[in-house]
Amino acid sequence: MSEARRFTVASIQMASGPHVEANLEEAARLIGKAARAGARLVALPENFAFMGYHESDKLKIAEHDGRGMIQDFLAAQAKRHGLFLVGGTVPLRNAQGDRIRAAAPVYGPDGQRLGCYQKIHLFDVEVAPGEAYRESEVQEAGSEPLLLDTPLGRIGIAICYDLRFPELFRELARRGMEIAVVPAAFTAVTGEAHWSLLVRTRAVENLCYVVASDQGGYHVNGRETHGESMVVDPWGGVMQSLATGAGVVTAEVDLNRLYDIRGRFPALEHRKL
Repeated sequence: MSEARRFTVASIQMASGPHVEANLEEAARLIGKAARAGARLVALPENFAFMGYHESDKLKIAEHDGRGMIQDFLAAQAKRHGLFLVGGTVPLRNAQGDRIRAAAPVYGPDGQRLGCYQKIHLFDVEVAPGEAYRESEVQEAGSEPLLLDTPLGRIGIAICYDLRFPELFRELARRGMEIAVVPAAFTAVTGEAHWSLLVRTRAVENLCYVVASDQGGYHVNGRETHGESMVVDPWGGVMQSLATGAGVVTAEVDLNRLYDIRGRFPALEHRKL
């Protein structure tokens, strides 16, 4: 059970490019801004440190699990600001070194890693004529949900395309999730159609807060991402959001309100299947 019942969370939005150092500098600026706003839980978007020209470019900057410039940066930022930090995604090498896993490491205020979720559902789709994505060409899928019991509450992690699979969130809810954190890089096409709908639905279905951090803008590789990073309450209300461009969205999580809603509207207890 959490120690803090009310606290500020922050969703960071970026428009990352192909230069890791520049992206880390921008992430540090935004994390600092979130910290100054009082955030105790901060989430970065998917691919925050690197948006290359091709999916295979991730292999060139991939790190070994537990060590590397990007992971060291995240640990240092969490410790410097004394907050819980969900590190967007970091490309981690597999044992053979020929593929990566999209991993979301989570760090505590002391800079220690608390856990690391590896994206289960890979984005292999054609979103529009001439705009196709094949993450499985260089990525391996993870297989295990991650729920962390922290002083701020029970935090579940999902990444981007995972948002379309309610069974993952239902499993996290079964384990006691109170806050879902979703780093993403939704395309402009799918984001306009479904992003807000999906984020709010996951909150309503599971009577939880959702901190959704998206890439938002135009990228050097020609890609456009949707943005609209947001924090959503357990009743599906958008507490704060940011349309596009780099920035920070903050809102207050109130676990007393969450349990008040769950007590009056106990849908999670009414499940039959």
